[in-house]
Amino acid sequence: MKGKIVKGIAGFYYVNVAGSGLYQCKAKGIFRKEKIKPLVGDEVEIEVLDETEKTGSLERILPRRNELIRPAVANIDQALVIFAVTDPKPHFNLLDRFLVMMERKEIPVALCFNKRDIAKPEEARTLREIYVPCGYPLILASALTTENIECIREVLRGKTTAVAGPSGVGKSSLINLLQPQAQMETGSISRKIARGKHTTRHSELICIEEDSYIMDTPGFSSLYVHDFEKEELKHYFREFRPLEGHCRFNGCSHVHEPGCAVKEAVEDGEIHRVRYENYVEMYRELQEKRKY
Repeated sequence: MKGKIVKGIAGFYYVNVAGSGLYQCKAKGIFRKEKIKPLVGDEVEIEVLDETEKTGSLERILPRRNELIRPAVANIDQALVIFAVTDPKPHFNLLDRFLVMMERKEIPVALCFNKRDIAKPEEARTLREIYVPCGYPLILASALTTENIECIREVLRGKTTAVAGPSGVGKSSLINLLQPQAQMETGSISRKIARGKHTTRHSELICIEEDSYIMDTPGFSSLYVHDFEKEELKHYFREFRPLEGHCRFNGCSHVHEPGCAVKEAVEDGEIHRVRYENYVEMYRELQEKRKY
């Protein structure tokens, strides 16, 4: 039988098979031997062991369209990254690292900033000034007042979306507004695990309406951008691309060379300084990595 992994926790994989329901599966030993880790979102083949108890064995993972390491998910159409406008204030460097990861995987991203109800107008304005020119859809929302919840729902419609963000920004509150049954479904799956409660952090696929799924992923506190060469990094900042070839030197890194079109655009206010400074910090990290 073919299905989709909707949750993985404590060595169990919960596979939804259309028309048949949810099966609790263990992965065959071959996966561990070959160091293949099943991911939430994987399309898989399972062998049913007990139809009454809805248990099975995970036999095969079908080819993935894409995969992410953090959050650990597969076969997503887009990512919705959630931060707060304030309390806590957005960590722009962390956000830009996530955007670099998604650009590298060619996964579209929409940005959502929660807690607009307690934000100052200038805080919301700053977010627009930084990210709207980059071409990222940006939604200012409030889980408390339900402002722009329908806008979020429209962005998610018809897609499988990885929802990610740091702790404390109201991610769970927004998800519960989009799908009030989410908490109940989580509890139902947890009760199927014989060993009781688990504190393992996990990703989970939640259906919010027909053909629309969200993957609720654990919060992240740090992202390291170090699995590619520093020369690649500039290609993952969208606003740099129109200026490619306009610098004095071919292969300009946009960091220390004179006659750099990107640096001139920063000085002219065409590229936001926050984005550029985060680029330079990541570039220097990659430069240090090469020394070792």
